[in-house]
Amino acid sequence: MLIRLARLRPSLSGTLPNVQARLVSQSESSSATGSTVVTGKHGPLPESAGHQEVNQFFKNPDYHGFSDDPVIDEWNMRLGCFFGISVALVIGGTFLHYLPDHGMQQWARREAERLILQREKEGLPLIEENYYDPKKIILPNPGKE
Repeated sequence: MLIRLARLRPSLSGTLPNVQARLVSQSESSSATGSTVVTGKHGPLPESAGHQEVNQFFKNPDYHGFSDDPVIDEWNMRLGCFFGISVALVIGGTFLHYLPDHGMQQWARREAERLILQREKEGLPLIEENYYDPKKIILPNPGKE
């Protein structure tokens, strides 16, 4: 409780004493929970136990992570960058450019331009006042409801 109140110390401006507490578990440890205490320290392995791990950055300061050989590592990095970036951008951009017309917007514009030219040749107005032909619309009789 005092620890929670100690968080309010800047707002209380010195009314509480400086409380420092250590949180210690009061429950008994069971065999189900493991101990987090390090019981022993392992020393370095002897040279005869096997090979030591080699840091590739000490062996090759320009290590890119593709191979242990510096020449193969550099070529794999160059090929990866070329195919991963250059080819993907060029082929991907070309693919997106030549995709079919989305929503048929270009077709609708071409069709509208074709109809305008046709109506101008026939001497008809570009837009008629009725969207549908009134002769083809069948209306109900006014007496029936």
